[in-house]
Amino acid sequence: MKNPFFLNKGPKEIADILAKINLKNKSEYSGIKISDVKDLVNASDKDITFFHSKKYELAASKTKAAFCITTKNLANKLPDTCQPIEVDNVLVSTAMITTLFYPDAITDDFDINTSNIENTSYNNSVNHGQNILIGKNVKIGSNCSIGHNTIIESNVVIGDNCSIGSNVIIRNTIIKNNVSILDGCVIGKKGFGFFPSKNENIRYPHIGIVIIEDNCEIGCGSTIDRGSLSNTIIGKNTFLDNQVHIAHNNKIGDNCIIAGQVGFAGSSTLGNNVMIGGQAGISGHLKVGNNVQIGGGSGVIKDVPDNSKVMGYPAKDLKKFIKENK
Repeated sequence: MKNPFFLNKGPKEIADILAKINLKNKSEYSGIKISDVKDLVNASDKDITFFHSKKYELAASKTKAAFCITTKNLANKLPDTCQPIEVDNVLVSTAMITTLFYPDAITDDFDINTSNIENTSYNNSVNHGQNILIGKNVKIGSNCSIGHNTIIESNVVIGDNCSIGSNVIIRNTIIKNNVSILDGCVIGKKGFGFFPSKNENIRYPHIGIVIIEDNCEIGCGSTIDRGSLSNTIIGKNTFLDNQVHIAHNNKIGDNCIIAGQVGFAGSSTLGNNVMIGGQAGISGHLKVGNNVQIGGGSGVIKDVPDNSKVMGYPAKDLKKFIKENK
């Protein structure tokens, strides 16, 4: 989908993109313009993408991107229609290029353009507490409530019949219908995306958003980071307990139940009907299948197939775990 909130400064000449990462332009690239930077799946023939791990070999082989930031070892996995741009550090180079297109996505300073809800059109249409601030480009549906001291910062869409608790901060987020956000949540801020360099940590611009589908509940004190290039998504009828952390780019399926203090590293995919016990941890770039149950306190460090029950660290088949821990 087109990015609804962050302003794209493209198109950019490929020569300027290469110069940004200290590479020389090629004569055959003269005059070529790139519209956007996108992930492998969503990139078009006018975009640039990146490919840094064999985990994404299938997606890389099907990408429609015109150019791809990658390594020498992975370049041959791309289709003939995609020109590889070989670099030593794919993620650092991609961060620099994304900053070229989206310079405003690096920082998450407080929104200076908010107004007290009593001075907005939502004063009479929303049931609200005291000290509510509303930013620019905010839409709130019918029959919604917002608790005390909550800030709905710029670029938020809230559907019908939603309940937003007290002391909540939301930005860069689309919330569908019948969603409850309990007290103290922070949703849509940038994720923990940076790359260590010699003299500094290079921040990755987060140009994705958070999408919370219908009939979800987000427990007190939970944080949901917006995506970096892709979006962070919470599926329909999924319930998060208190103090759950969902990092950038995670895709949580429908009808999932996630207990307190569960943490997700970035870019993992969770299937439908998944149950996770308290204080479990899910590593990044993993695929957890449908109908999976993960025991409390587990550490998931590899993919989990459909219909599995796992527990322990590293998480293993539940029957095996019980047998080993009698």
